[in-house]
Amino acid sequence: MATTGLYKRFRTLLIANRGEIACRVIRTARAMGLRTVAVYSEADAGALHVGEADEAVLIGPAKAADSYLNIPRIIEAARASGAEAVHPGYGFLSESAEFAQACADAGLVFVGPTPQMIIAMGSKSGSKALMEKAGVPLVPGYHGAAQDEATLSAAADKIGFPVLVKASAGGGGRGMRVVRAASELIDAIASAKREAKAAFGDDTLLIEKYVDNPRHIEVQIVGDSHGNLVSLFERECTLQRRHQKVIEEAPSPTLDAAGRDKVCEAARRAAGAVNYVGAGTIEFVSDGRDVFFIEMNTRLQVEHPVTELISGVDLVEWQLRVAFGEALPMTQDQLVLRGHAIEARVYAENPAKNFMPSVGKITTWRTPAETDGLRIDAGYRAGDSVSPYYDAMLAKVIAFAPTREAAIDRIDRGLNETDIRGVVTNIPFLSALVTHPEVGANAIDTGFIERHLAALTAAPETVGDLELATAVAAILRSEDDAARAEGPTPWRASGWMPVGRRKRSFVFRRGQGHDHTDHAAQLAYGVGAATLTIDGRDVVFAWSVNGEGIDVTLGETRSRVHAVLDGHELYLRTRNGRFDLHLVDPFGGESEEAVGEDKIVAPLPGTVVALLAEAGARLDKGAAILTLEVMKMEQTLRAPFAGTLTAIKCKVGDIVQEGAELAEIEPDAE
Repeated sequence: MATTGLYKRFRTLLIANRGEIACRVIRTARAMGLRTVAVYSEADAGALHVGEADEAVLIGPAKAADSYLNIPRIIEAARASGAEAVHPGYGFLSESAEFAQACADAGLVFVGPTPQMIIAMGSKSGSKALMEKAGVPLVPGYHGAAQDEATLSAAADKIGFPVLVKASAGGGGRGMRVVRAASELIDAIASAKREAKAAFGDDTLLIEKYVDNPRHIEVQIVGDSHGNLVSLFERECTLQRRHQKVIEEAPSPTLDAAGRDKVCEAARRAAGAVNYVGAGTIEFVSDGRDVFFIEMNTRLQVEHPVTELISGVDLVEWQLRVAFGEALPMTQDQLVLRGHAIEARVYAENPAKNFMPSVGKITTWRTPAETDGLRIDAGYRAGDSVSPYYDAMLAKVIAFAPTREAAIDRIDRGLNETDIRGVVTNIPFLSALVTHPEVGANAIDTGFIERHLAALTAAPETVGDLELATAVAAILRSEDDAARAEGPTPWRASGWMPVGRRKRSFVFRRGQGHDHTDHAAQLAYGVGAATLTIDGRDVVFAWSVNGEGIDVTLGETRSRVHAVLDGHELYLRTRNGRFDLHLVDPFGGESEEAVGEDKIVAPLPGTVVALLAEAGARLDKGAAILTLEVMKMEQTLRAPFAGTLTAIKCKVGDIVQEGAELAEIEPDAE
């Protein structure tokens, strides 16, 4: 059924989002000759997407509820800027029927499905009923309106444990819990409801049978207002952590041609049940034999670039053309699958500390050139700040190649040539993941990362000769740069001397507190070749600047390395991995500061959403004390050792800053 009255040609597009997706939409819109308008919060005044757009409008304070989720302010910004259409991106209001309706009421084209379609497919429980009628295979579960604990508990008992409790609205793993025993259900329901309410404003839950060792397969579909609907092949998003996708690839290495045809046909049937218009994704879970519908995302997905690369289609361009009222540019028969694509999501988070989000100013931003099958979709640059208010994704590294094996090699190179400093990132974790032998063999399921977490997050074991030589070269380069700024001189540390040789000692520390290891190197320079003495061995040493990198020669081997020196802190990237070292100042009288381990402090700015223990309680090591909401995700703080909780210094609803003392625990007497 045609619905062309809802779509019209426009010249000015407002992007109701931020970060990487806002930049992505702006790029295609500009190529199509459209004028673009960005919106931004007070925290994003200097953000990349603000500078990329033709015009930008401030819509409110940093908190998302007061800015990027503030429908009246966004509609007002569209009117003030002369925008005729709104692209919602993903996240925030992208699957809000209320927002789509507000755009329609204001005479704005919403680049996406109608409010009715969002309501029908955006509700996980409502969409299940539609899919059942359309003959799409479903996972057994409860999708009813009754939300009391007794009803949900009875449903879980009937389905049989393990079950998956998840929010009916939204996605991204928020408001989702795996429950393996009845005794865990009530706490999981409370936590999921709380997280869903905070993230989506809707705490409705559904319960499904949890498929053990599952795979996650999804199909990209696009429909137009003339009744045309196509699927653009499938993606596999099995590599997840806490229901958040980490690596995505297309096509699925799990399906053969017959399996691909079957799942794509089911996806078209699912979208056709609501005469879908716009870009969307039908998500399935697979037990290795069959696929079951789990939900539809009525928007563009984070992982859409892998589909673009294997299909040759710009999905944002197709979204905009559909919003113009045009027919799809291609039919199903004209779409051809080619090659293999893999995407890795780069986040500001610390894998070594349970993936805790990292905030701060980006001091170094270096990505490889977008050639030889590499693509970088980014929302940040050097000098930008990563705030605690929004999702921590910084960029996506995407690789395309003729085969899956070549794509894995290519994305590993792209990750290895990406350096982001000032915040901690998950790049080493991503490299370890994509090169894991079982990933290469496609011997994976959605629990793979959790099972292999220790190996995937392990730091390189040894600081070797090459790393120490790189650290020394980085210091000498910095001193040469400073000396060059002051004018020519023959007395540089690594420079020419008329007679004799000088020696200089360096000590580099890896780790902190009582867990640190010191590594020493002695540089001898002057007449003849420079040498480094490491562990009593003398090695010929030389270095030179090569673009953004350094060529370091040790003995007869030259290596291209990268280093960033910030005060006494060194970041190194060599063929052996990435290393963070501290230059110990021999004259600085450095001492280690004792950390009060009896204090429970906020690891990042956040909101206290639950107190899980009472003052005076005796706690085992690892017992939950309280829960913070940080970057829209819940973080539970736990007892670092067995002891007595002597004080709780916060209450539910408190907004706390990083380092704020939240509780005290007294260790048991030994």
